[in-house]
Amino acid sequence: MPPVLDIQLHLQAHAPGRHFSLGVAFSSPSLRTALLGPSGVGKSMTLQAVAGLIEAPGHVQVQGQVLQDSQRGLRLSARERGVGYVFQDYALFPHMTVRQNVAFGVRRPGQPRSPQAEDRVKEMLARFQLEELAQAWPRHLSGGQRQRVALARALAAQPRLLLLDEPLSALDTELRGRLRDELQSLLEQIRIPVLLVTHDPQDVAQLAQTVIRLRPGEAARPESVAEQPAAVRLA
Repeated sequence: MPPVLDIQLHLQAHAPGRHFSLGVAFSSPSLRTALLGPSGVGKSMTLQAVAGLIEAPGHVQVQGQVLQDSQRGLRLSARERGVGYVFQDYALFPHMTVRQNVAFGVRRPGQPRSPQAEDRVKEMLARFQLEELAQAWPRHLSGGQRQRVALARALAAQPRLLLLDEPLSALDTELRGRLRDELQSLLEQIRIPVLLVTHDPQDVAQLAQTVIRLRPGEAARPESVAEQPAAVRLA
């Protein structure tokens, strides 16, 4: 039985006077895995490489499906990978309504939306309680509403993997706790692999089953949240 996630990537970034290099290698047996580590260690870059948004040599495998294998010369494009991505700032399209943002998740370039796609949009709007906001613009939404739209858009295409980059960090403390509960319930329902980036130990404790710690100069290793509560504490 292959692991849920099997990832080995070499990440590099260049800027004037600075070079960043990170080797990430881990496998996880869990549907919900969190990347935990200090700022600047490469957590978000890892998500971007897994999604195919940036190039990084190595391999990415999700539940036995190979999305990238540099040794074999295989690298699926971002669209071909079937990955849903919720960015830290949600990255909603400001010129699109809520409905249009959600529909973007099932859009196929050069093709009209099928009746099945329209049904999927309606399903996502209903699931995330967005029907009354369908014609609203992102600038008129609260932080919690924007998060729900971003999740609906990411899940509309029925991805094989969901990537969450600090999905609660833009919210105030009270709202964060309530939406964390909602997100936990959602992740338990959808039953697809999730890779989560967070700085918050409470996010890890509530949303993840396995933690991958990223530290400068150290190899990443999986830790069970249930068996090792210390794994959710930041130094």
